[in-house]
Amino acid sequence: MARRARAARNRSAPTGVPASPHIQRVLPFFDPLDAEQIERLEALVDWIFQDVGIAFRDDPEALRIWKEAGASIEGDIVRMPADQVRALCETAPSQFTQLARNPERSVTIGGTNQVFAPIYGAPFVRDVEGGRRYGDMDSFEKLVKLAYMHPNLHHTGLVICEPCDVPVSKRHLDMVYTHMTCSDKPHLGAITEMSRAQDSVDMAEILHGADVMEHNCVIMGNVNTNSPLLVDKVVSEAIRTYCGRNQGIVVVPFILTGAMGPVSTAASVAQAMAEAMMCCAFSQLVRPGAPFILGNFLSSMSLKSGAPTFGMPEPVISNYAIGQLARRAGLPLRCGGSLTASKIEDAQAAYESADSMHSTMLAGANFVLHSAGWMEGGLVTGFEKLIMDADRLGSYQKVLSQGLDTSEDAFARDAYGEVAPGGHFLGSAHTMRNYQTAFYEPKLSDSENVESWEEGGSKDMRQRAFTRWNEMLAQYEPPPMDIAKKEELQAYVARRKEELPDAWY
Repeated sequence: MARRARAARNRSAPTGVPASPHIQRVLPFFDPLDAEQIERLEALVDWIFQDVGIAFRDDPEALRIWKEAGASIEGDIVRMPADQVRALCETAPSQFTQLARNPERSVTIGGTNQVFAPIYGAPFVRDVEGGRRYGDMDSFEKLVKLAYMHPNLHHTGLVICEPCDVPVSKRHLDMVYTHMTCSDKPHLGAITEMSRAQDSVDMAEILHGADVMEHNCVIMGNVNTNSPLLVDKVVSEAIRTYCGRNQGIVVVPFILTGAMGPVSTAASVAQAMAEAMMCCAFSQLVRPGAPFILGNFLSSMSLKSGAPTFGMPEPVISNYAIGQLARRAGLPLRCGGSLTASKIEDAQAAYESADSMHSTMLAGANFVLHSAGWMEGGLVTGFEKLIMDADRLGSYQKVLSQGLDTSEDAFARDAYGEVAPGGHFLGSAHTMRNYQTAFYEPKLSDSENVESWEEGGSKDMRQRAFTRWNEMLAQYEPPPMDIAKKEELQAYVARRKEELPDAWY
């Protein structure tokens, strides 16, 4: 059974990219800002810490923790000298490992490592046959299985779509359980209420054990600040719940420049750093050394309609700037990935997603949420888009993890001795040694002649992706799991559902 599952995963993988639980980067980071620009940006960040402040709202315990640490509190506005904030951030690890229930799937986040995870949070799904519709548990489970099976996705996230047919008060239990049982890759937990975060941590303890959790990160929460300059209790309580158990937290200012941040990209970059670093400092007050990922989600917007835009030059530049600033702060970085405002997988989706993902790659994002499946500004998870994006992630993986091979074999001296001037290298010994891994060959691209394409039905990439994800689901087999742990998780979910009333908001 395990061999068949591995074979199915391998059939979904493009050639030319070795299987890996995450990317170990050899390509240098792209750092376009000079020393003066960095210094001016960091001074603006420090000014926000000290003079402007960040509101921590509706969480008296958070204000108590800040006050005990010596911060200045005025109402719910927290201010702290920049050197103290930065010193607290230095206690967060610059690199850590999130354990998966299958140790071979564990991922290292930070340093020169990069991890790709799918879209998060879309209430709708779309595919070429079913069209656009509300997400449900059936779609959710299928998407988790696809993320598990695809070798270019290293992490399954959590809300790969909202299962809108399950009450809001209970769906987090079904989502976490599905990730834990249908996949053995690492995943996230719930954050929308403190009790839901606690359920996620408790379920992680069942799966991994309290002793393992005490010394290792096995689950993380992903939260957004309420920009501008507001940390609500959803964020602060999630930090207290996850970091209090030595688990990871990802804090992401979601800033539409011109709305939740100033219209200038530099000011919004500084605001994002200040909001995230204040949350990092808070996480270290909760528990020194708790894993923290600094997030960035800056988007430009149409100043005519207010709609967010993606793949534009301003967010591309923000990725590069945040990358440099995060590395100077010694913190792992999260950026968005294959982002688009397009409603279907068309040319707009391809251009915007490619520009967004390419800058995320070069900027050195260590954890990439939304790396596959994002459509319609994040409102829709596309089944075809998930497979199309993941297919392209393999090319980024090869660029990042292999770079230019300058080994003696790559110089091919023997091939020049074998092939006469005007000849060809197709049958040379060097080609035969290397042809299986020499080039990245995406599964979904059609590079054959037009006659072959027409004989195959003249299918475009959306149609090929539709066929591919259905084939993958037909091949799916669940990863092996300890029956006792599965039954304990089932009992926990059943008990909590009995205790919780149905609520749809």
